[in-house]
Amino acid sequence: MSFIRPEVRAVLQRWQGVIIGIAVAALGLWWIVISSGVLGWIGWAVLAAGAALVFTGAQRMRFVTGRGGPGVVTITEGQIAYFGPLTGGVVALSELGRLEIDHSGKPAHWLLHQPGQPVLSIPLTAENAGALFDVFSSLPGLNTERLLSQMREGRGPQVAVIWQRDTAPARLTLPR
Repeated sequence: MSFIRPEVRAVLQRWQGVIIGIAVAALGLWWIVISSGVLGWIGWAVLAAGAALVFTGAQRMRFVTGRGGPGVVTITEGQIAYFGPLTGGVVALSELGRLEIDHSGKPAHWLLHQPGQPVLSIPLTAENAGALFDVFSSLPGLNTERLLSQMREGRGPQVAVIWQRDTAPARLTLPR
């Protein structure tokens, strides 16, 4: 039995990262105000950590677009799996070649390309799709702000490339 209404719980869960960041920053600020010794210096570090938590919490909040969409996303040991009512599949994060967003569908879909495999299409509103934020953030060279802006602003029948693996061959230099 819960004493918190489901609507309030949903709002608190969405803002959870920002709320925790504000609490950590407030603790750091309190230590700065009440102490002039080592605790004051630690307070500055805690304040900076709280600010970072607020920033990442706000980004994560912008990433989650909704719930109740078709299918379920699971992430296990570097593999992204999507199991939907009509399609599904698994993509290894280490083998991911390109990440795109397709706004032509309702809802929009992530398109994950792995060489030699069919494209994995994941609705933005699939259950647990919010967990993809951490996975996508770990891709080398991914611009998180570009990803978030494409999610919010992109409309119409378009596919936008969010990230692509650098496939340039490594150059070998021989000693002279």
